[in-house]
Amino acid sequence: MSAVLALDQVSVVGRDLPRLDAVSLVLHQGERVALLGPSGAGKSTLIAVANGSLRPDRGQVVWPRQRQGRRQRRAIGTLWQDLRLVEELSVQQNVNAGALGRRSLGWALLNLLLPLDTAACRRCLEAAGLDPGLLEQPVSRLSGGQRQRVAIARLLRQEPELLLADEPLASLDPALVDDILQRLLHQTASTVLISLHRPDLVDRFDRVVGLRAGSVCLDAVPAELSPEQLERLYRP
Repeated sequence: MSAVLALDQVSVVGRDLPRLDAVSLVLHQGERVALLGPSGAGKSTLIAVANGSLRPDRGQVVWPRQRQGRRQRRAIGTLWQDLRLVEELSVQQNVNAGALGRRSLGWALLNLLLPLDTAACRRCLEAAGLDPGLLEQPVSRLSGGQRQRVAIARLLRQEPELLLADEPLASLDPALVDDILQRLLHQTASTVLISLHRPDLVDRFDRVVGLRAGSVCLDAVPAELSPEQLERLYRP
């Protein structure tokens, strides 16, 4: 399998302890990877470094396909815990934000004024499991589950090669978890890295990476993961 993204001896300095400590991680084309670890282990920091929004103090992030700048950012879709939707804008405008990386500044400005690419937005909403009739609704009027689906529709509009998701299931109604996870794993991108707070879901993934105190202490396929390994990972 070809590498999609690689972290090479990446370290991020913290106030007292390193947020990441010499982390090396390679994501391969087509892999679906679960990122586990206790609170404060460095999962969100790793996602931010892989996304390019946080520069490491040491080490490097390598994009093996030699993409740089805007092309690289366009190929990486990121789903943060707070979703980063624009409350004052409509569902359609938020979904269209996923296409900004391949559109002109003029198109971006028009998106603030007019309903653009309605057919494409409807398809993305339907694929995310949301009623296309909500396209004109302000995001501020949506429920938490609906907002999560708008964020997924935005990712579908982006068409990224790599999805990075920072605990996207943490605040969801338990009844929605399975459906949202399946959509993230199988509809958004061919390669996926998702941080989780629920180890019971790792059987949906191809690979499990565990972080503890900023270091990788576990890298295994789910079938080979033992209860003892998980206990050590989460031990106080």
